[in-house]
Amino acid sequence: MNLFSRNRTPSGPPEFIIVGLGNPGKKYELTRHNAGFLFADLLADKNNEKISKIQFKSVTANITLGGHRCLLMKPQTFMNNSGEAVKQAAAFYKIPPENIIVVFDDISLPCGKMRIRRKGSDGGHNGIKSIIYLLNSDKFPRVKLGVGEKPHPEYDLADWVLSSFKKPELDSLREAAENACKAVEMMVQGNIDGAMSSFNS
Repeated sequence: MNLFSRNRTPSGPPEFIIVGLGNPGKKYELTRHNAGFLFADLLADKNNEKISKIQFKSVTANITLGGHRCLLMKPQTFMNNSGEAVKQAAAFYKIPPENIIVVFDDISLPCGKMRIRRKGSDGGHNGIKSIIYLLNSDKFPRVKLGVGEKPHPEYDLADWVLSSFKKPELDSLREAAENACKAVEMMVQGNIDGAMSSFNS
């Protein structure tokens, strides 16, 4: 059974915002910090859409998931200012934090693992920190995609998250992103608990 609506571009305003976090530009394309962008591109592709419309300091696409209209965003602000893009879109469409799903990289999880949370702190992630600060809320659901921990404690964090994946790691991440697409579909249908029990690892 095909869970994804591929046959039309949704009309009317979106009910949900789905945000994949990353950094714009070719040199960041397959780095660990861009796991959210990889997810967003995959979700758009599954819906026969391209993330190409420029608005809200982002490139965006309109998609339908589980019968719900969604704005899919890749902020172009660079990671640390992701909240600027999310706040603009949320304010324009009057979408509450509970209907904003953010997908991003997590160094505490191995590649290929993912974890869904209903809300929570930034966990040291600067993109999430920016979103929490500018929305003035931490009550947005999020999907964390594992990108692997630093090789050793002294390794510079910025260098690690901006490093490229090895081929096996990238294959594992793509598998996790596939699962994230299914999980986000369940989440927009109001079944976050089901998504958590099915996909949290």
